[in-house]
Amino acid sequence: MDAEAPAPAGGPAEATGSEAPGSGSRRQLARITPWLLLGPARVAADAELLARERVTFCVNVTRQQPCPRAPGVRTLRVPVFDDPAEDLLTHLEPCCAALEAAARAGGTCLVFCKNGRSRSAAVCTAYLMRHGGLSLERAFQVVKKARPVAEPNPGFWAQLRKYEEALRERTPGSEPRREAPSGAGARESGEPEAREKGSPRPPASGRRP
Repeated sequence: MDAEAPAPAGGPAEATGSEAPGSGSRRQLARITPWLLLGPARVAADAELLARERVTFCVNVTRQQPCPRAPGVRTLRVPVFDDPAEDLLTHLEPCCAALEAAARAGGTCLVFCKNGRSRSAAVCTAYLMRHGGLSLERAFQVVKKARPVAEPNPGFWAQLRKYEEALRERTPGSEPRREAPSGAGARESGEPEAREKGSPRPPASGRRP
């Protein structure tokens, strides 16, 4: 398995043309709810952006990407690669609990992985299922609308199915809500709205580096 190369931080060295420093990081930041953000590792490395967004808690869903060094930001690491064979399921409940605790404390949370596509998207989807009461399909639609490149790998998608089943077993006779929780699905600035309509299809197979 290929090792993860640390993602570059947004800043002057990455600005091109008339772009302002850090503007690339801002474009990569998706707002799932008013206080739940999703993005790649380069966003987490941008201390100025974290401060501007008042981020207080991060979930780092990688084995090797560095955790933010910004003052006042706590981090939970979920050590998994973006591999369908990895066990993300056992981490979903602790992640959801930590995110909910941070939210109730009035904080803003960032969930990130190397590219902000698979691992972090799966965790955000799980959170909307667990604490937003949404079905897997509806929760993923919310995430996909905010960050169109979101695409959990097939293994993680299957684990999200299992998580959905486990949530249903906890409350027999109940059905997940179809509407999004308040504030969910807000489109990030500079990010085009997803064109997909209806229920999302399971992601294509294959391992992403």
